[in-house]
Amino acid sequence: MSGLYLLALIAIWLLAGWIIYRVWRIWKPTDLTPKIVHIVIGVLLFLVWFGGAFWEVVGKKEYYDAQVRELCAKDGGVKVYETVELPGERFDKYGVVKIPSGKDVNLGTEYHYDSKIYYYKKMSPEVWRLHFEIFRNLDNKLLGEATSYARRGGDIPGPWHESSFGCPEQSDISDLKKQVFIKIGTGVRHE
Repeated sequence: MSGLYLLALIAIWLLAGWIIYRVWRIWKPTDLTPKIVHIVIGVLLFLVWFGGAFWEVVGKKEYYDAQVRELCAKDGGVKVYETVELPGERFDKYGVVKIPSGKDVNLGTEYHYDSKIYYYKKMSPEVWRLHFEIFRNLDNKLLGEATSYARRGGDIPGPWHESSFGCPEQSDISDLKKQVFIKIGTGVRHE
C-alpha cells in the first residue's frame, strides 16, 4: 500500500509540473510585468509544495508529539497509594513481583493488575494512552497506577519502520510493581 501511495504522489507532482510547464510555454511574457508574475506564481507553487512536503515529513509527528507531551504532563507517570512489604522470594531476579492480570485472577491470588488502552487516534499516526492499576483482591483497594502516552507513525510511507515517541520513561507495569511492592526489612522500594 505504501508503494502505491508514493507512486501516486510522484505521479501527481509530475503531472502538476508538466501542467505548469505547458502553461508557462503557452503564455509567453513579452515585457517585465508578466515575467514578474510568472516568477511570483512559480515561487508560490514551490512554497505550497514545500509546505505540504514539510508537514508530511515533520509537521504531523511534531504536532502529535507535542500533544503526547501535554497529556504526559497532566497525568502521566506512576502514582503509588499504598506500598506492600513482601518476602524476598516473591521477587524475581529483576526485582519484580509476578502477579496476574485481572482476567487471570483465581482464588488465592492476593493482588492483580488491570490494563486499559485508549486510542485517541487510530490512523497514522496512532496516539494512545496506556493505563495500569494494581489492586489488592481482599478489599479491591487500588494500590497504585501507571499512565503513559505514545505516538507511532506519521512518517512518509515506505519499507522502513515507523518512528515512535512515548512518555514518561518509567511508567509501565514493571515500574509500577517495583514501586508498590518492597522487600520486607529493607524499608525501601526495590529499584
